[in-house]
Amino acid sequence: MSLGALLFLVLGLALLIAGAELLVRGASRLALRIGITPLVVGLTVVAFGTSSPELAVSVQAGLAGQPGIAVGNIVGSNIFNVLLILGLAALILPLAVSRQLVRFDVPLMIGVSLLFWVMTLDGRIGRFDGVLLVAGIVAYTIYAIHLGRRQSAVNDDYAREFGRVDGAFDRLPLQLAAIAGGLVLLVIGAHWLVDSAVIIARLLGVSEVVIGLTIVAAGTSLPEVATSVVAALRGERDIAVGNVIGSNLFNLLSIGGIASLVTPGGLEVAASLVRFDIPVMIAVAFACLPIFATGHLIARWEGALFVGYYIAYVTYLILATTEHAALPPFSGVMLGFVLPLTAVTLLVLWGRHRHVDDSSRI
Repeated sequence: MSLGALLFLVLGLALLIAGAELLVRGASRLALRIGITPLVVGLTVVAFGTSSPELAVSVQAGLAGQPGIAVGNIVGSNIFNVLLILGLAALILPLAVSRQLVRFDVPLMIGVSLLFWVMTLDGRIGRFDGVLLVAGIVAYTIYAIHLGRRQSAVNDDYAREFGRVDGAFDRLPLQLAAIAGGLVLLVIGAHWLVDSAVIIARLLGVSEVVIGLTIVAAGTSLPEVATSVVAALRGERDIAVGNVIGSNLFNLLSIGGIASLVTPGGLEVAASLVRFDIPVMIAVAFACLPIFATGHLIARWEGALFVGYYIAYVTYLILATTEHAALPPFSGVMLGFVLPLTAVTLLVLWGRHRHVDDSSRI
């Protein structure tokens, strides 16, 4: 492997993380300065900020003629966010799930995932699809603002988390400089990451789609990793879950929409993504509903289940890419035993929980 390409991959990831941090800090403090509540900042500015590496990479990849990385990054990031980030966070501390997420945000994530898949069935996310996706993120943002206006009290801990009490960005010039500097770092980091990822993919003999689904997706999701894991360690378990669900919605609606609008001819979608990876993303979104609804808690064993499935997913990608002889038996065990058993277990748990809830109301 080229050491130069690997070095630029690491440097690109570092610039993306630094740029996202600056953007989130500066934009959050500026939003609070002009009177936006911390809740709205968290649902919009912070969620968009932690997803800004994915946006920068997908737009850069689309403009550079590497749609496999662009779409693979979106799909891979959503799978990574739920299975690995929530899984690791739940292993640290069982995660509380608010009823708001179960009743609205998770069903919305499922619906948007299905819509995204339907848009890709013709092998392309076109300009019209992009307009619909961007309209969706605008509508979601308006909803978030409306929800924020219903909040009468300001949570000091939440405000401190996102910069209200952070004196480092207390002055307007520093806030504007942080936003501008963050954007510059994101653009440079995305350029280095995409170019080096393409070189590494060619040297390893794997497709750009696989690189987008794994290395690029994991790298651009590091801000979400930091946010959710730190929130779990601090006991802010609701933030850990909400950050992942909000980021997934932004990935599909905002990044998918903007990348398809700025890419000439829209984003071409590989057949392998339509047949396998996007359905996996949808299945992961559906899995959240019974797990989140059972006691409104993600238990440690459920976190371990998520992590295990992410390892299995990456294993499948590696076996399929290398055409390894172990692929058929591995697929047979997963499809014939592990996945059906998990589905039945989750449905039974969900049914018992609903029965308990109904009994308690009588």
